Amino acid sequence: MPHDRMEKKLAGVLADLEKSGRLKGRENVIAGVVPARGASGPRYLLEGEGAQPFLRMNANGYLGMALQADVVAAEEAAVRQFGTGPGAVRFISGTYAPHIDLERRLAEFHDRPAAMIFSSAYAAIMGVLPPLIDDATAVISDELNHNCIINAARLARPKEKRVYSHLDMSALERELSEAADTCRRAIVVTDGVFSMRGDHVSLDRVMEIARRRDADFADDVLVLVDDSHGVGALGATGRGTEEHAGGEAADLLVATLGKSLGVNGGYVTGSRTIIDYLRETSPFYVYSNPITPGEAVAAKTALDILDSPRGTRLLSHLRTMTARFRNGLAALSLESLKGDHPVVPLMVRDTARTSDLVRHLRAQGVLATGLNYPVVPRGDEEIRFQISADHTAEDIDQALAALESWPGRGG
Repeated sequence: MPHDRMEKKLAGVLADLEKSGRLKGRENVIAGVVPARGASGPRYLLEGEGAQPFLRMNANGYLGMALQADVVAAEEAAVRQFGTGPGAVRFISGTYAPHIDLERRLAEFHDRPAAMIFSSAYAAIMGVLPPLIDDATAVISDELNHNCIINAARLARPKEKRVYSHLDMSALERELSEAADTCRRAIVVTDGVFSMRGDHVSLDRVMEIARRRDADFADDVLVLVDDSHGVGALGATGRGTEEHAGGEAADLLVATLGKSLGVNGGYVTGSRTIIDYLRETSPFYVYSNPITPGEAVAAKTALDILDSPRGTRLLSHLRTMTARFRNGLAALSLESLKGDHPVVPLMVRDTARTSDLVRHLRAQGVLATGLNYPVVPRGDEEIRFQISADHTAEDIDQALAALESWPGRGG
């Protein structure tokens, strides 16, 4: 059956996105990986670009785990043992020993009683928040929280949703105080690291405020942090925003297996009672297949590497490369934001110039992603560079040289 009228409207939306510079457009298709050699880290081959190798500065694999030989070998061995997929949701027959082993290891790593895995961190947030929100709950959320948090709150339909100014702890406390007059429960939810900017929450302050206001609510104040960009990138041992900030740990920690750990999937850690409750009530867990057993084995292998002297060395190198890039931007008089995280935003503050710089970098063999409105607020248009432990000093210098040669740099 033709859908001419609907498709005409959808085509109009696409045309408007393109006209305004918001169309994401054709995706790069990675056709191959050239292993690290000499003084250079890995390079990537793109479909349609022949043998041209590209330096990848737009990936979340902060520790380079996806290309670690022992992580790859662990997944290959598990696939041979268990097959390529789970074949069912977990409560039917899709739970494998590697899933249980990974959950135990994640709980241990984060010093929590229990953990459960999801198909992605997005699914984890969508699966964790709604079951904990009822018609007497206030959700208190940072204004720059990730899209998954925004959509999870919409899905849950709390009694109140209150948004406080980015990282404004006085505003957070004010919203909690006001919500206590009308709600029995409050859930404070925040990103650990805000992925568009690379800045991070002072989680110790959040926990202090939440504990101070807890007695105001009959069903308590619960703090949930999504630290998908923090785990494996911040903290002396890579335990993320909690370790970096110090202080009391969050009540619930959500994070991903798909960034620093280099595999696929997401997870939540917390008390045994809450995790048991979520296993029974979370639709994104109950009705969706888990990650494969091979992915679970690979993720546990990556976590074991992170939690070892080898992981400490990877983190040290990551910080050295991040500092080299940040210092290079400053030497070129290019605007960035202060921070310790390997997400390093180059603030361009204009959609057209951002798109022009992305094209220039690609022509120089550097892959970077421009972020324009509405992904970021108007005036905050940027290139989000992401540093990895598999970058070398030569790689960082190549990216800086490409930026230096941009004709629009002085514009």
